[in-house]
Amino acid sequence: MAEQLVELNVTGMHCNNCAMSIHKLLEKKGLNDVLVNFASEEVKFSTPDQSILPQIIKDIEGLGFKVVDEDNVQPTPFYDKVENKFIFCAIFTAPLLLHMVFPWHILHNHIIQLVLCVPVFLVGCLHFGKSAYSSLKNGVANMDVLIFIGSTSAFVYSLVGTIQNLGEHYLFYETSATIITLVLLGNVLEKRSVNQTTSAVKGLMKFQQVNATRVIKDGTEVVNARDVLSGDILLVNNGDQVPVDGEVLSGDALINEAMITGESIPVAKTKYDKVIGGTIVQDGNLRIMATKVGSNSTLSQIIDLMKKAQAAKPPVQKLGDKVASIFVPVVILIALATFVVTYFATDAGLQNAMMHAIAVLVISCPCAMGLATPTAVMVGLGRAAKNGILIKGGDTIEAVANTKYVLFDKTGTLTTGKFSITEIKPEEGFTIEQIRGVITAIEERSNHPIARSMVNELQTLPQQKTILRMATEEKGLGMRAEDINGNTYFLGTAKHKTEDSFNLSLYCNQVRMAQIAVDDTIKTDAAGLISQLKKDGIIPVLVSGDKKSRCKAVADTLGIQEVHAEMLPDDKLKVVDMYRKKGKTIMIGDGINDAPALTQADVGVSMNDASQIAIQSAKVILLNTDLQSVVKFLQISRHTLLTIKQNLFWAFAYNIIAIPVAALGFLNPMVGALAMAFSDVIVIGNSLRLKVKKVV
Repeated sequence: MAEQLVELNVTGMHCNNCAMSIHKLLEKKGLNDVLVNFASEEVKFSTPDQSILPQIIKDIEGLGFKVVDEDNVQPTPFYDKVENKFIFCAIFTAPLLLHMVFPWHILHNHIIQLVLCVPVFLVGCLHFGKSAYSSLKNGVANMDVLIFIGSTSAFVYSLVGTIQNLGEHYLFYETSATIITLVLLGNVLEKRSVNQTTSAVKGLMKFQQVNATRVIKDGTEVVNARDVLSGDILLVNNGDQVPVDGEVLSGDALINEAMITGESIPVAKTKYDKVIGGTIVQDGNLRIMATKVGSNSTLSQIIDLMKKAQAAKPPVQKLGDKVASIFVPVVILIALATFVVTYFATDAGLQNAMMHAIAVLVISCPCAMGLATPTAVMVGLGRAAKNGILIKGGDTIEAVANTKYVLFDKTGTLTTGKFSITEIKPEEGFTIEQIRGVITAIEERSNHPIARSMVNELQTLPQQKTILRMATEEKGLGMRAEDINGNTYFLGTAKHKTEDSFNLSLYCNQVRMAQIAVDDTIKTDAAGLISQLKKDGIIPVLVSGDKKSRCKAVADTLGIQEVHAEMLPDDKLKVVDMYRKKGKTIMIGDGINDAPALTQADVGVSMNDASQIAIQSAKVILLNTDLQSVVKFLQISRHTLLTIKQNLFWAFAYNIIAIPVAALGFLNPMVGALAMAFSDVIVIGNSLRLKVKKVV
């Protein structure tokens, strides 16, 4: 059974620690593609068995969170918003910090300090204590365990000093309150920053939230785009957003398709043209028929692909996840060792020993390791999407690193795919009009670029109409058909030897009717792409089902040295496998015959106007037919992986340096809490640089 992506709305998550608790729970349940985003309150995972969903929801709620219905998401209560918790705690913490600066007698009173600290401590117990308990219950301690132990230790120590009236040297209420307040500040910044990394999907989802003007018997009615049915007639006026995918019935318009393709130049649309839901009518008015609605629409499929992509982890994340899972127990042991050594092996005293141990607890930050990869992946995927590049998974980004070969299909990839028939050579007993009629009837049933071009050209020429009863497409070979009189036809790659100028043959009842020569032109940006790949140390390879002479001509023009011509789908598979053994291989294609090779390559890249099978087989879809999208894809992938490595380096380096410094007593716990709070923000900030960073 195929795995399906499940999405849940989960409230009660305040930071990455909450997210990690749910993440570990779902991974322990054996679920795949787990993604938990606390900022957008989304939990995603893949499972082939939908029947386990009620138990999964029960387990998540057992951790102290709430799974809510997507259509009835309630706003977070005022008292439960992390921003409000921070403001509340800051009000009480400020006077406690002031007593360290100003010699005001009232602020030095231990009862006043206790009164100021208790509200903050209670908020900390509810906020961090709940998360700490949930993570321990799940068997994986998170960072909130460290914060809770540290702040509680300082509070209990101070409370004992107050009860026994041991004097000011035993009072550390400001330490407990400041730790809680600063970590809450970190949660606020973390939530806002992470929210920005997911803005690409949210931006696309806004395009779905529109109304449509539907034509009815008595006139028109305004309905939600979600209520539009396939076959409905819609009016789209100047300045409107196209509500769903459709076909133009009448009218002319210029449509901005930037949100789909990344191309800002508007596209002219007229009768019979296809329009995509979410695009904007910049000038003109259209009457369209809805063709793809709901989950079948292009926009819905793009959003679905991006959501699944965010859940697919790059292998590099496994290191961070593994370290994070054992991090908290190790830090607690280091803190205990720090206390024991400082108290028994030196004359620092109980207070200093405890402060050193608390500093170790609060400066440690496993969160940065957990955020290092997903934030970079989400920003990278978002930037790629804005450039008309759909990457189906974060793991694809890492697969692109160290690419050695890029294999290109010729037709529709390096060439325009807009073919013209240069010659038709009829066999004896068949007329040119008869041949044109058969070709048109057969190719109308195909989605291949050659077929579409041939039909457009032949429709304007005299022909003898042929009515077909059925037609089927054979991968990499051509089309088989049968007319209403029982005659069988085959149109495709020549079965027998033909002259070099002819690349297609038409057969009727296994007798050749004609030889056909079709040709197309090389894309204007193909030479620039090949040149750029060579500059980057990547070897371009041409793999095509076309004749050797035609492939050689294209390869010579573009400067491609390695050519594999007259390849059937099975042959392409063998070629891809051969190159994969030599190094990382990307395959770029657009036809049904490319689908197996796209799946076999390390990364398969499909053009937007490719067949549906090719799009499903590929890991990357180029929505913009501009070949420079290939270069952008490679560059964005490289810089995303570089950002992940920078984030992980910072996360590891920070902890490797900060923990020993705190253990040796060079850091006040309050300074440690501040450093920890901003550690996550630095990681997220570095990821957000990808939005504007020059990637050339």
